[in-house]
Amino acid sequence: MSTSTSIIVAVIMAFAVSVILCPFVIPMLKKLKFGQYIREEGPKSHQSKTGTPTMGGMIILAGVIVTSLVFIIFAHNYKIVPVLFVTIGFGLIGFLDDYIKVVKKRNLGLTEIQKMAGQIIVSGIFAVYLIFYSGNGTKVIIPFTHGNTWEMPIWLFVIFTMIAVIGTVNGSNFTDGLDGLATSVTIVIAVFFTAVSVGTGVEPISAAFVGALMGFFLYNVYPARVFMGDTGSLALGGYVAAVAFVLKMPIFIIIVAFIYLIEVISVMLQVSWFKYTKKKYGEGRRIFRMAPLHHHFQEGGYTETQVVAAFAITTAILCMIGYLAL
Repeated sequence: MSTSTSIIVAVIMAFAVSVILCPFVIPMLKKLKFGQYIREEGPKSHQSKTGTPTMGGMIILAGVIVTSLVFIIFAHNYKIVPVLFVTIGFGLIGFLDDYIKVVKKRNLGLTEIQKMAGQIIVSGIFAVYLIFYSGNGTKVIIPFTHGNTWEMPIWLFVIFTMIAVIGTVNGSNFTDGLDGLATSVTIVIAVFFTAVSVGTGVEPISAAFVGALMGFFLYNVYPARVFMGDTGSLALGGYVAAVAFVLKMPIFIIIVAFIYLIEVISVMLQVSWFKYTKKKYGEGRRIFRMAPLHHHFQEGGYTETQVVAAFAITTAILCMIGYLAL
């Protein structure tokens, strides 16, 4: 099977699984009362979303896993296994978090320690693979140097990997705050990694994400009939980080997944500044109208669809810049 054929097959197969499952899984989630809990401190317009089925990330994962297994079993493509491992690993952490929040009715889900421990374990195993079994060692491509690489010291690479993977995963999680936002942004990123991974053997799983997300997007676009939940958002971040490292392109995450990064930074700045000003002046002050950043624009009068379109278009432009940086 040629590379172009494998990409087309992966996109269509994952899309088919996703779009076929949605009409069956969504009513089932409703019947099981797996509805989304909306925080009271969030935008008032979001209160109407309470009860919308969540944990739809299982649909995305199903499309990716089924497609990946077909390529692993029948095409003997084992290069996608590490990316699949990280995707499923973080997807499981997200699933447990969703399950506890939705089914057990514990609004906070997993504790911060439990969630961080799971993320460290998955990232640590992945770092060991990269260093000793991937064949890439600790090499990373430096953007805008025509493919020149930097071989990091092992200790630095381990720290860098942990920070980059966990940061990307949490960035994806924060981005999942508007109907279709994380889905549309990640579709663009997945298209980018599909294009740059041609000939590496990794392209089928990126193509699978493109297809699975397109199928899910039909039901997740405003007004969303299903949310991906942490099951989906953590899995998406895991995929983006893993495929970038396997391709020796982790630094490119800053460029192509800048939306993830700025969402995390906006939350960190907001919380830090609020705590600092409360301690110094006795009254907490804010930098943004509301964090993460997408809520800042929404509170400024932009509609959900306008913010989603702007963030997706911004990501598309950044991916073009990322392609030029190769």
